[in-house]
Amino acid sequence: MSAFERLPFRPADILLPQNCDYDKWSVVACDQYTSQPEYWQRVEETVGSAPSALRLILPESCLDGPNVETDIMEVNTTMTRYLREGRFRELPDCLIYVERRLDNLRLRRGIVGMVDLEQYDYEPSSPALVRATEGTVLSRIPPRVAVRKNAPLELPHAMLLADDPGRTVVEPLAEQKGRFEKLYDFDLMERGGHIAGWKLDAAAMEQVAAALTDLSDPAAFNARYGTRDAHVLLFAMGDGNHSLATAKECYERQKKLTPREQWAGLPARFALCELVNLHDASLEFEPIHRVLFGVEPEVVVEALLNACPGAYRGEGDGHVLRYLYQNGRGAVTVPHPDHQLEVGTLQTFLDAYLRGHKGRIDYIHGSDVARELAALPGRMAFLLPAMGKEQLFPTVIHDGVLPRKTFSMGQAHDKRFYLEARKIRV
Repeated sequence: MSAFERLPFRPADILLPQNCDYDKWSVVACDQYTSQPEYWQRVEETVGSAPSALRLILPESCLDGPNVETDIMEVNTTMTRYLREGRFRELPDCLIYVERRLDNLRLRRGIVGMVDLEQYDYEPSSPALVRATEGTVLSRIPPRVAVRKNAPLELPHAMLLADDPGRTVVEPLAEQKGRFEKLYDFDLMERGGHIAGWKLDAAAMEQVAAALTDLSDPAAFNARYGTRDAHVLLFAMGDGNHSLATAKECYERQKKLTPREQWAGLPARFALCELVNLHDASLEFEPIHRVLFGVEPEVVVEALLNACPGAYRGEGDGHVLRYLYQNGRGAVTVPHPDHQLEVGTLQTFLDAYLRGHKGRIDYIHGSDVARELAALPGRMAFLLPAMGKEQLFPTVIHDGVLPRKTFSMGQAHDKRFYLEARKIRV
């Protein structure tokens, strides 16, 4: 029996591009810069006609575009062509140790492998070993399923978090990498920093499996969180929750068409991801701000005051919701909030408001970008405070998922870049 047999994270048959420029191949996660088309235009100009992961993904800003069906067909066609041309080198049964030097020069360490979707669930209060950390917007899954359902390949931007204060899983690999095969080492575009990766040998993979097995011990888990007979939460989603939820949906669809005894052999049962320690010093939880488009800012503020009992203009005791727009700024204080976090109070109001009024919302990484977007007429931004990362696991364990888009791990340019791939169809 494999040391990973009962674990939700394990080695994968990983594809790496070959005979191409990695600095043009690797592009940032598709759900970034959704309100900044100029970013993706610059990426287009950088890549040009070179082979690139840009041709294998669909930026989220294109999902509602008029040519989305044609775009999806083009992505799938390019995947098939790249496979036919031998664009990839396959690394069977592999884990990759990754070091990412961020734009701020901090070093983030991780392990690329695959997660078992049978052991992942995005439903609130799920007892699964791998859980979502924030509410999953079900309406966002079907357009992503349309992209993935016929694709021969997946390229991951999902990031799993392990609560490993003893630094037993990822960190020991840093001292051992000298004996591993180096797979890549290059600069990423658009302030992405630098990335290097090494293929783990058999001894290192056994070491990782043993450390994860210890972390998943029920007695140790309950002692760590002060719970009694609670279901073990081994991994919490950091980034890419909707990406993984989409993979789960595609797998569930295939299960309906496949005899149960064949489920274990379905490539769609697994999804590539990167495993990172929550306690990695580089990981900082950044707030995700809200920017409204096509609204009258003061009308929104008045609606907020009316929607929250006792709410008043200015900063005081309670949840302080700060906003700005072209010719103004201010704050609304909600003195007796129903939610634990400011983002919960704000998001509940915005969801209700937008159901009955014109306008749309976008979720923005970086206060500077939010301010810039809100400087034009008909827009406004709500700037939210950051959540402490030490709150993540206890909150999910005790209270279930957080409000959607509660936190971001770093700035947009720190997000995972597409590099590795994996076949998801036989």
